[in-house]
Amino acid sequence: MPNALIHESSPYLLQHAHNPVNWFPWGEEALQKAIDEDKPILVSIGYAACHWCHVMEHESFEDEATAAIMNEHFINIKIDREERPDLDHIYMDAVQAMAGSGGWPLNVFLTPHKKPFYGGTYFPPKAVMNRASWKDVLAAVADAFKNKRNEIEEQANGLTEHLTQSNNFGISSTPLDFSLQQIDIACDNLLKQADTQWGGFGAAPKFPQTFSIQFLLKYYHLSTSPINSSQNSPSSGGLGEAALKQALLSLDKMIEGGIYDQLGGGFARYSTDAEWLAPHFEKMLYDNALLVSTLSEAYQITQNEKYKTTIDHTLEFIERELLDKSGGFYAALDADSEGVEGKYYVWQKEEIEAIFG
Repeated sequence: MPNALIHESSPYLLQHAHNPVNWFPWGEEALQKAIDEDKPILVSIGYAACHWCHVMEHESFEDEATAAIMNEHFINIKIDREERPDLDHIYMDAVQAMAGSGGWPLNVFLTPHKKPFYGGTYFPPKAVMNRASWKDVLAAVADAFKNKRNEIEEQANGLTEHLTQSNNFGISSTPLDFSLQQIDIACDNLLKQADTQWGGFGAAPKFPQTFSIQFLLKYYHLSTSPINSSQNSPSSGGLGEAALKQALLSLDKMIEGGIYDQLGGGFARYSTDAEWLAPHFEKMLYDNALLVSTLSEAYQITQNEKYKTTIDHTLEFIERELLDKSGGFYAALDADSEGVEGKYYVWQKEEIEAIFG
């Protein structure tokens, strides 16, 4: 028997409509039910092309025993992040504040009055690699809500206050005291996180981080412009050249790596390793849009034809694979093919030899 998601239009919600979990869409019915029954709310957020969302569904949300625990102790709400980015933003901020990182599937527990107090991303069906199992998490949260209610409420109130203050940062009726020398500090701090061998920032998994690369390109442009003669302008010379070098290295290594589809065009969402070799095969519309914009800025500065060719190739992919006949664009291409992650993209050596000899 289907749950309440069966009446939704979202492809992602409809994927979960036949789970044994008693899912609700976000709305007054579920929120009021949490208050009436005095139960914590489990909000689970994902999207139709999310590989790990599918994995957690198959492992846990389709499991009768797991669903029974969820149905007994929680009001369970499913959200499509592409349909409700406002809610996704709120609860992603909450999980990042609690766990230090985020992603999808996003699973966050709320008090009956919608205040978050615990959350995470993917949880396996059995404990592994210092990651608690989903059943263990459910049991611990249910027990804490029953026996440590005051602590739960205090934590939820504190987190809510923190999120409110964080999201109000920078909103002021008076100008902020901001000097251009602070741009130097921001650039220097960003370069300290840079991988100077393989490009990008930090360790695996590696995301393109287009905004960081764009910042470095803009910093270089500003550091070499006539305005730099001003005392309050960014530093010229060394730091600007270092910013450009790291930005271009990052783009070059991505273009040369497996995160870039050498045959079909377009970039995968992220690389599972530090060398951009093994991608998570999901392709997102907005990731590719941001990379096209970033590559355009790199081309403006360098006039390097490699960037222009990559831009053209990526736009061809977007038009071919993501443009619908109606004129709208699809948000993403699923990482899975025939139920296997990346099956469509992976070639065996024997297959290549059979085609090319």
